[in-house]
Amino acid sequence: MLTRRVIPCLDVRDGRVVKGVRFASLRDAGDPVACAVEYERQGADELVILDVSATPEGRATALDTVAAVRAVLSIPLTVGGGVRAVRDAEALLGAGADKVAINTAAVDRPEILGELAARVGVQCVVLAVDAARQGQGQGQGWEVITRSGANRTGIDAVAWIRRAVGLGAGEILLTSWDRDGTREGYDLALLGAASAAVAAPVIASGGADHAGHMIDAMRAGADAVLAASIFHDGDLTVGDVKLEMARAGLEVRL
Repeated sequence: MLTRRVIPCLDVRDGRVVKGVRFASLRDAGDPVACAVEYERQGADELVILDVSATPEGRATALDTVAAVRAVLSIPLTVGGGVRAVRDAEALLGAGADKVAINTAAVDRPEILGELAARVGVQCVVLAVDAARQGQGQGQGWEVITRSGANRTGIDAVAWIRRAVGLGAGEILLTSWDRDGTREGYDLALLGAASAAVAAPVIASGGADHAGHMIDAMRAGADAVLAASIFHDGDLTVGDVKLEMARAGLEVRL
């Protein structure tokens, strides 16, 4: 049985951790270096940093923030935001990232996934997918949204995930736009559909409020769970979540 991962997420803007609801109404949530130290102490398996203003502002991810976090971190680090070319990914890896997440640029030019995989390896390429629900009932589906939620593409999210893995994405970071920051739980139907579509690992993101939500996500097909609000606000520690997962029969690194 594979060990399930618990991954805190640091959404960063102007060198500070921020958190909002559906990518809006951002509030300050602390210093990224201090957060990284604390989450590793709590037992985080990995850490994700997403520069939430890089793509809307048309710039690259702040490399100094990545380097500062790497200096205090020994667990794997994934970084995304503002990755538009292979050179951007290489700069992040050079600054200390282990994996690079790409979203908008891959939707705009899917071929970049193959270019990245050829240059840095499939294991370093994470496709970040922000998906918004469409329709109701049996006819529902999800569309890909980009540019921090500002652009609805009309692209079917599950079909895009399947295509992206074929092109070179080694892992999927799947965020439900509808659930992001709401604490209403992950979109289990979305997770189930995506996990069934590809063999690549799927990280659940968007909506966690307690360990039960994370256990539900794992049972729906997620290989890992990502959360921000519950950790930033001190409601739960990573260790708390892992203990509940272990009690539910999931294999975790304690």
